[in-house]
Amino acid sequence: MTFATLRQSWFGNIKGDTLAGIVVALALIPEAIAFSIIAGVDPSVGLYASFAVCVVIAFAGGRPGMISAATGAMALLMVSLVRDHGLQYLLAATVLTGILQIIAGYVRLGVLMKFVSKSVVTGFVNALAILIFLAQLPELTGVDWRTYAMVAGGLAIIYLLPRLTRAIPSPLIAIVVLTALSMMLGLDIRTVGDMGQLPTSLPMFLIPDIPLNFETLAIIFPYSATLMVVGLLESLMTATIVDDLTDTPSDKNRECKGQGLANIVAGFFGGMAGCAMIGQSVINIKSGGRGRLSTLLAGLFLLFMILVLGPWVAQIPMAALVAVMFMVAIGTFNWGSIKSLVDHPKSSSVVMVATVVVTVATHDLAKGVLTGVLLSGVFFAQKVARIVAVRSSLSDDGATRDYVVLGQIFFASADAFVGAFDFKEAVPKVRIDVSRAHFWDVSAIAALDKAILKFRREGAEVEILGLNEASATMVDKFAIHDKPGALERLLSH
Repeated sequence: MTFATLRQSWFGNIKGDTLAGIVVALALIPEAIAFSIIAGVDPSVGLYASFAVCVVIAFAGGRPGMISAATGAMALLMVSLVRDHGLQYLLAATVLTGILQIIAGYVRLGVLMKFVSKSVVTGFVNALAILIFLAQLPELTGVDWRTYAMVAGGLAIIYLLPRLTRAIPSPLIAIVVLTALSMMLGLDIRTVGDMGQLPTSLPMFLIPDIPLNFETLAIIFPYSATLMVVGLLESLMTATIVDDLTDTPSDKNRECKGQGLANIVAGFFGGMAGCAMIGQSVINIKSGGRGRLSTLLAGLFLLFMILVLGPWVAQIPMAALVAVMFMVAIGTFNWGSIKSLVDHPKSSSVVMVATVVVTVATHDLAKGVLTGVLLSGVFFAQKVARIVAVRSSLSDDGATRDYVVLGQIFFASADAFVGAFDFKEAVPKVRIDVSRAHFWDVSAIAALDKAILKFRREGAEVEILGLNEASATMVDKFAIHDKPGALERLLSH
């Protein structure tokens, strides 16, 4: 990385990053408290984690402008660990999660994002938008008209103010105006302070108070492994989305290692494991944040607000933050994808809808993405299998049948490959030209064996032409047609 690139990623957008950092910090507070409650720990655990992860990822992450902190997806995975073994084991699991994520970065697991299709990403985005929207509904249940009026007023400010000025992010103005209005009128509505007690001291370095033995490892490792997978999956998917929003690239493997380092630090400073947050990342981008400074300031402002401005922060109406999150949900959802359900191939639409349905139904991002990836793989295999073709011609003297194979031969197309040959034709010689084909796996090699041996069983001499180097290597290693007893082995199956 050159000095110019480093300077641009930190100081190329100071005003935008600063204002966006304030907005994000305000939005982080109630969510960090809520996620702590979900996990069954004190609010300080989520708040300290959000501070630590944000600050560390600003330096170590692979995606400038992306926000990482305590998240609901991670909190849900911690419930039974906290319930059965307590906070200290959670902190140890958080540290181990970080170590596993760093290892994942060094073995370059970030490249796996290349296998996630556009349909899966779109489904992931839409599912998150729906989950963000649904998560706000409890704040609008069993409340009076004043809360609805505050939310409506917040949305009006967020969407109308940019028509007059973009000097200050409209979500920040909405939060400030609604908080001042609530305090001036003495409105009896739910506030951030009602979510839980804000901490009053700095996080302190501590080593988890647990026995260092294999029994402890056996307890925390399954949780850490699951947290590692979900955390990296959500972080890498979010990085891909922010890449698209900003038209800039990111280093996925560096992001894996950065998330790991951030979680190690969080664990040693009394925080729970965290990962990238799509909602706060979108808030950051839409509020003008682009560089690493926005992520750093979000973490620093978060700590400053809860320690110094705690009494005022506690007065922020939840309605103001609901309005901001509604903006995020509306802005995150890919509205064009609804029209694409008709225009795009049915397989792509099925993948996108399945990703949304599974994610929303289970509230588990990993299950939704896994469903989408598996369906994409199945549809791809079916599509590739259908483009295998075998052409044949008979020599003028009727003594030789030439077959020309085109396409990709693998487990899904192996049967079609074998079925294209006429084994009952009485010809002395068969030539199979595979110069325009590729054999990918042992199923393909087994299909080639079967074709050769069936021809030989009918008395024909078989010649294979044009094997490319990679296919020839597979044939040399796994084929049995030239080995003793090959025909008997075929008949035995």
